[in-house]
Amino acid sequence: MSSLTGASLSTPKAGLFGRLTNWLDAMPHPASVCEIAGDHVSAARWTAIGGLDSAAVEGLEPGSVRPSPVDANVVNGEELRSALRRVLDRVGGRGQMMALLVPDPAVRVFILPFENLPRRADEYLPLLRWRLKKSVPFDVEDTVISSMRQVGRDGNLEVIAAVARKSIIREYEEALEAADGVPGVVLSSTFACLPLLDESAGAMLVRVAGANLTTAIVRGPNLCVYRSTEMAGGDPTHFDARSILDEVFPAVAYYQDTWGGELDRVLVAGFGEREEAIRSAISDELKATALPLADGETSRSLGSDAQDLIARGGEALAGWMANGK
Repeated sequence: MSSLTGASLSTPKAGLFGRLTNWLDAMPHPASVCEIAGDHVSAARWTAIGGLDSAAVEGLEPGSVRPSPVDANVVNGEELRSALRRVLDRVGGRGQMMALLVPDPAVRVFILPFENLPRRADEYLPLLRWRLKKSVPFDVEDTVISSMRQVGRDGNLEVIAAVARKSIIREYEEALEAADGVPGVVLSSTFACLPLLDESAGAMLVRVAGANLTTAIVRGPNLCVYRSTEMAGGDPTHFDARSILDEVFPAVAYYQDTWGGELDRVLVAGFGEREEAIRSAISDELKATALPLADGETSRSLGSDAQDLIARGGEALAGWMANGK
């Protein structure tokens, strides 16, 4: 059963780490994790004490996976399955239960205000589907939904809902199963990264994966903003700083209007050789420290192996491990 097939709306534990763990505490937390991205697959296995045991990455032929919230994502199934088999062989993941991380466009994330909401799934899921009906570009009845609650700035109830088409999630699960992996939990890749964000007065993650830019802002234990957009051009190494800032500004403006205050820090991932220029532009425009995700306080606390994995583009794999600590 994947995490997207429903999660309790129980009272969260303290802190963002605890809250995400609470979201998944009814699910297994396997030591192995696999990410399927638009241009590669990767996997890692962690030791019982949280150290990195093994990690591997394999590129995909262009167009093999086309992330989308609506249309079929797996275009070249044999290419994907072959790459998954090679990765799982290298990390020792065959036959193992794994967390499966899928591209951000496949899963839509919403932060919804509610006056009140029942705790039983058979009572709150119809209400969530009704609220989401006009917000998703697919039939809301053909979805899997996972959710958790948080307390908003003014003490109001908010629900974080992750929504995806059942058929799309099954595409990814079936590919992993065909490679002798066992999907135990399914998350979008940037959502898996959230435990790497430093809890502060306002921390923002700006992460690009393929053609998709995702911006998330946390304040203390709260997820305040989650915005994911497909960028023009498709190649993150060619994204210019202005186009990134144009996408980031609406998230920052919403955070400032809704939560007040300024950002304390910005953590950046996925831009390759363009990262330094992107960080410099963000620092200049937002007047906030912008660091590589691997250099954040939380990432540095995970140990050198995890930091190196994050620096090499494995932030989602490391984020999954951090969520289970």
